Amino acid sequence: MRNIKFYVLLAIAFISLNSIAQVSQKVDTRKIQGGMWIPSLLEGMNEQEMKLLGSKMTAKDIYDVNNSSLKDAIAHFGGGCTSEIISPNGLLLTNHHCGYGVIQSHSSVEHDYLKDGFWAMSYEEELPNKSLTATFIKRIDDVTEAVFAGVTDDMEEAAKMKIINQNILKVNKEVEKEEWQDSYVRSFYKGNQYLLFVTEVFKDVRLVGAPPSSIGKFGADTDNWMWPRHTGDFSMFRVYADANNRPATYSKDNVPYKPNHYLPISLDGVEENDFTLVFGFPGRTNEYLPAVAVDQIVNVLNPAKIEVRDNALKIVNTFMRKDADIKIKYASKYASTANYWKKWIGENQGIHQTKAIQHKLDLEKEFSKIVAEKDLVGYQTLLSDFEKLYKEIENVSLARDYWIEIAYRNVELLGITFRAFQIEQAYLRGGEQGFENARKSILSRLEGTYKNYSPVVDKPVFEKLTALYAEKSPKEYLPSNMVGVNFSEITNEIYASTKLTSLEGATELLSGSSDEVIKKLNADKAYTFGKELHTIFYTKLEPKFQQLNLQIEAVQKEYMKALMEVFPNKRFFPDANSTLRVNYGMVQGYEPKDGVYYTAKTYLDGVMEKYVPGDYEFDVPQKLQDLYKTKDYGPYAENGKIPVNILSTNHMTGGNSGSPIVDAHGNLIGLAFDTTWEGTMSDLYFDADIVRSIMVDIRYVLFIVDKYAGAKNLIEEMTLVRPKK
Repeated sequence: MRNIKFYVLLAIAFISLNSIAQVSQKVDTRKIQGGMWIPSLLEGMNEQEMKLLGSKMTAKDIYDVNNSSLKDAIAHFGGGCTSEIISPNGLLLTNHHCGYGVIQSHSSVEHDYLKDGFWAMSYEEELPNKSLTATFIKRIDDVTEAVFAGVTDDMEEAAKMKIINQNILKVNKEVEKEEWQDSYVRSFYKGNQYLLFVTEVFKDVRLVGAPPSSIGKFGADTDNWMWPRHTGDFSMFRVYADANNRPATYSKDNVPYKPNHYLPISLDGVEENDFTLVFGFPGRTNEYLPAVAVDQIVNVLNPAKIEVRDNALKIVNTFMRKDADIKIKYASKYASTANYWKKWIGENQGIHQTKAIQHKLDLEKEFSKIVAEKDLVGYQTLLSDFEKLYKEIENVSLARDYWIEIAYRNVELLGITFRAFQIEQAYLRGGEQGFENARKSILSRLEGTYKNYSPVVDKPVFEKLTALYAEKSPKEYLPSNMVGVNFSEITNEIYASTKLTSLEGATELLSGSSDEVIKKLNADKAYTFGKELHTIFYTKLEPKFQQLNLQIEAVQKEYMKALMEVFPNKRFFPDANSTLRVNYGMVQGYEPKDGVYYTAKTYLDGVMEKYVPGDYEFDVPQKLQDLYKTKDYGPYAENGKIPVNILSTNHMTGGNSGSPIVDAHGNLIGLAFDTTWEGTMSDLYFDADIVRSIMVDIRYVLFIVDKYAGAKNLIEEMTLVRPKK
């Protein structure tokens, strides 16, 4: 197992030498863009590449354990987005769509902060949020050797993973850290390297400001993933700490957090080819999948998921347009569902447009040739192993995706039956104690579920999607109660009789002794219908999927190691896994198709060009219209116009939402919130010619906070700079 770490380090060394050699040569900058790099390992290769693109920062300016550095201003926001500290008083900036659920939770028909926006003019007006966290990375350690202790190459994969998991627990237990700090271990390079992250998790994060959705979500679903874009996708929070500046749960005695570093904000804006660095927590990429896997994703799995969400979205949208209360309840859920629906469509288009599958096949052909020439026996069957395993897993993966998309995500009543199913399973596994623990936990979660639930909306979704499930899911994984069924009739029967369409009904069903609850559940039509689906999933689908996936992961791990050995001069970054990463690029427009060129910036003029009075996607607040007419832009204009959005070549994915875009000196110039539709395939294949990330120009943020909201108290606590002047 020591050889695994050797090959990782060997590849990094080769790349570093090649990159340093390129400094004095003319370099094609496209070839040094892309990649989600570990911030603690930037010295050498990455530092040189950033300088070639125009950076003035050193690796230690970005990541330093002993001194203040950029990393100290970056926080994992709520576990799903990125955020950054922009003042010495813990002021936190992230996307509007990242704060959307929180803003919604404070909203009502009477006080609709989604519609009208929210601004706290003092600390006392800031709104606390249950369960919202901001996590800072204090230190990153390589623990590969400790994690692989006792693992040998001749072990079965399940046995290897058992020892690895035990070692990870041991590493976490023995790590040196302060009592208020936490830690976790993540794998890199498909399980060939392991890093430990020491963190501080702040649990008192309060809402400070948010523009109305007509600014923060301007363009909504129509413009999502698209360019040109005109969205002010930002919101503001504040991190609070105890008297010692340490993490603490909410208390009126907590005080604003004093960070080790916060980001100064540049008023100078950007020009084409300016250096850009993104710091954040990208969720998941799969850059090193074989061609057969990518082919399965874009031609089998994505089309199925797209069809499910397309049907659900059309139904929900009809209700949202007719009812203000339903619109508020479903706003966050709808946006979340629509986001990946559209992303998968763009991903498929991008894979085809860039001929990514063929590029992977060409690489595999070259790989096979070198393996044969060098007689690398251990690598000769890797590609054929992939072919066999992906053929075997295809129906399992497809059926699993149908269950996730329909029974777990998009039919809310079936999702509720799944929670109830977990209670029954907890009783079977853990007896009375297991039952009580599960009931308490799930009842608490159901309170949030029912707050934003409407059976009137859910019923037609149930009918449409269960019929689709029965028609399209592989038959060997279809439960008997979905065969030969009139879904209109069964939907009417279920929704007319079940008690699981309200919190009161669910509470009644789940009250009593374990025997009473299980008996009541199994007499409920919705529960019994869902139970068959969930039973199939847990007894047939998931075990088979995990068995095959474990084998695929073992081959993928070996393939990753093989790629780095066979192609020592190629650049390999570890796939994203929701850990802190750096990626660098440039401000650039692009040519999405023949005869069309997109410039890298948009302005407030474009907002007014798209303006449709009263439209939920393209309405413009009257005050913003007035500011546009009077050109009351303050110091935030560029040549008499207010900049709104910017394009850059940075490589990002879900989880990077809210990430800061910093300039060559480490000053904040923008806020990442999206990728262009043509570039969404970058999770599977990065192409610098077409992949573009979309950011909010920080001057638009300041303009809205200052001139639109009048929240000068927030502007005054920031540090505004002009590095170019």
